[in-house]
Amino acid sequence: MASYSCYSVNFTAQSFNPNKPLAPPPNQLSRFSSCQSKLPLLSLHLTQNRSRNRFSKSKASPGLLVAASAEKAEPLRVMISGAPASGKGTQCELITKKYDLVHVAAGDLLRAEVASGTENGKRAKEFMEKGQLVPNEIVVMMVKDRLSQQDSEEKGWLLDGYPRSQSQATALKSFGFDPDIFILLEVPEEILVERVVGRRLDPVTGKIYHLKYSPPETEEIAARLTQRFDDTEEKVKLRLVTHNSNVEDVLSI
Repeated sequence: MASYSCYSVNFTAQSFNPNKPLAPPPNQLSRFSSCQSKLPLLSLHLTQNRSRNRFSKSKASPGLLVAASAEKAEPLRVMISGAPASGKGTQCELITKKYDLVHVAAGDLLRAEVASGTENGKRAKEFMEKGQLVPNEIVVMMVKDRLSQQDSEEKGWLLDGYPRSQSQATALKSFGFDPDIFILLEVPEEILVERVVGRRLDPVTGKIYHLKYSPPETEEIAARLTQRFDDTEEKVKLRLVTHNSNVEDVLSI
């Protein structure tokens, strides 16, 4: 992904809220790079390394890791990655709204292509109907085609949770899709587990609650809440292992 300057920002667990823009304590603020200044909510500079492979990571507190291209580019191209329950969805919404980027999520894109009956969608549907995973090359082509559309080229894009493997990252790079900024949301494992295990779904309204952080308003709602089968400590820890491995693979490109 070209030449990067790497930045990390750590946050105390008490101040971290996935429903709000990320911001470190005031005494941790310092000068932005030219590329980072386009994302002031997400690129606050605490420490700087010149090597992509020397990221500063904290196990004690949530953090935001930003790898920014050394060259300024227009329009802005962003990739973001975060573990389950890291607050990535909320941050994507904030970024795309503030900077008017095209939000591209591979999962949503796959479902939309299948529903629209595009050529890639038809190919993907064949695998999905057999209960098989959609091959990387099909998903990569979907992402490539979406990033090549006029709105993405004119406004810039935010690629959400993709690529997830070294092969996917290499394929996108071969098509010329290098990000200006790669954002990695880092939250301690114990906090992620707590968030996931406490999540509940209202099957009537579709609203997501959390038993501790966002409890249901009434006992009637509480009585009908359900839990996803994979929202268990064992399952989420397995997903985190996979996520961490994928991130390391992508950052190695």
